[in-house]
This record gives sequence, C-alpha cells and structure tokens, in this order.
Amino acid sequence: MSATLPAVEKDVQTKTNGAAAAALLSVGIGSVVLAAFTILADISPSAKRLLEFYKPSGALSGVSTVAVIAWLLSWIALDLLWGRKSVSLKRINLISLALLLASVLATFPPLTDLFP
Repeated sequence: MSATLPAVEKDVQTKTNGAAAAALLSVGIGSVVLAAFTILADISPSAKRLLEFYKPSGALSGVSTVAVIAWLLSWIALDLLWGRKSVSLKRINLISLALLLASVLATFPPLTDLFP
C-alpha cells in the first residue's frame, strides 16, 4: 500500500532589508546634519541668529529641528528608494557607523574648540 501525497507548493518569498537599511542610514545622515549645524551655529553669528527658533533655548532649537527634518526626509526618501529591495547591509552599516563616529568627533568639545 503506497499512498502518494499531493505535491505541496512552497510559497517562497524573498526577504528584503531595504527598509531597515533606510532607517540605519538616515540615522547617520541626521547625526551628521546635527553636528554640521552645531558647528555652523558656533562659528557664525548670523547662522546662530537664523537658527534661533525659540529664544530661551537659542540656536539649539533650530539645530535640532533641522537635524530631525533631515533625518525624517532622508528616511522617507531612502525607504521609497530601497523599501522593497535587498541591499548590502554590511556596507550600509559601515557607512552609518562612519557617519555616527564623524558626528560624535565633530561635536566632541576638544575638537570643536579647534574651530575659530
């Protein structure tokens, strides 16, 4: 007695990582924008005045607002670009880590004191 089983089709789905890569890279972009605008507000009095969205907090209000907007827009753009794709996470992780490290070093007080 040999019973034959019906063939079972496997639903093969490819896993994508584009959305995760977009989120990781946008964090790096947002942190670099934060560092760049922090330095800009420190070295330029006109930029400092321009970035004062809320007087009691000074330029910090504008710097943080611009950084959050850059992070959000880059996340949306990268998600639209990579959302349903599979990308090299190793490369994205390295780039994101480099951006985060650059932003931390750029805002590290002994280094920021080097700017006039």
